[in-house]
Amino acid sequence: MIIFTLRRLLLLLVTLFFLSLVGFSLSYFTPHAPLQGASPWNAWLFWFSGLLHWDFGVSSINGQLINLQLRNVVPATLELCFYAFTLALLVGIPAGMLAGVMRNKWQDRLVTALALVGFSIPVFWLALLLTLFFSLTLDWLPVSGRFDLLYEVKSVTGFALIDAWRTDSPWRREMIVSALRHMVLPVLTLAVVPTTEVIRLMRNSTIEVFDQNYIKAAATRGLSRFTILHRHVLHNALPPIIPRLGLQFSTMLTLEMITEVVFSWPGVGRWLVHAIRQQDYAAISAGVMTLGTLVLVVNVVSDILGAMANPLKNKEWYALR
Repeated sequence: MIIFTLRRLLLLLVTLFFLSLVGFSLSYFTPHAPLQGASPWNAWLFWFSGLLHWDFGVSSINGQLINLQLRNVVPATLELCFYAFTLALLVGIPAGMLAGVMRNKWQDRLVTALALVGFSIPVFWLALLLTLFFSLTLDWLPVSGRFDLLYEVKSVTGFALIDAWRTDSPWRREMIVSALRHMVLPVLTLAVVPTTEVIRLMRNSTIEVFDQNYIKAAATRGLSRFTILHRHVLHNALPPIIPRLGLQFSTMLTLEMITEVVFSWPGVGRWLVHAIRQQDYAAISAGVMTLGTLVLVVNVVSDILGAMANPLKNKEWYALR
């Protein structure tokens, strides 16, 4: 397990190095780049030194420090991704197990059809449809932002719920409710595609586990169906899909950019889209490095957690020796 972890960490460092070359090229080879004019070696040393100190320079749009802007927008993106991915797991795992256990029955066909429809719907169209129905027609949920304009919540951590809970305002309860209401539509929109993928992975893993002899032996011993599903099927079907769940984070970040633009969510995706429109190459480089690092770290962590949960994964490094 230690060697497996070290291999993943080494792969992370190598990948981060190549990612840094991409980030540097955006600050050097693009038109009107901030480092253009210096020699490539000196420019790379200057840029990499700033990267180690989390200093990406200033924005060419407003002259503000880019690292301060990232501190404001990254927590908003992580908050949205966390709740969306949690919802995807809460819905996808039971639905995938149901489809796998009821293989080739109407329950399986229904869950599979719904997952296929959810995966096929364009995210921007779904976001607009939900806004039209729940906000403009029913007037149940707000259209955009993180809080109602009546409330002034001081940003301390950058996470809306935590900042609303930490405030000493007499309207704290109303602030928390406002934050939750503003999250509903973006979280639902962002969770659709990961949910469909979790359903697919969990269904395939459940079918594979359900065909094993120890499941049949547990049934012949007279164990209840719930005990078999809880202790044997779920316990053995979930660990193999953990490493694959990390791959969904990169997909979620791509969908996050669209979701933030539609709902005016002040996250790193909307901030990066604005920087691309304004050709702010220093900000684009910082955004690429930030999002790329998040994706790589989440994938490595998911691989390590998957190896810890699945003993068979630990044998991989033996085969590669």
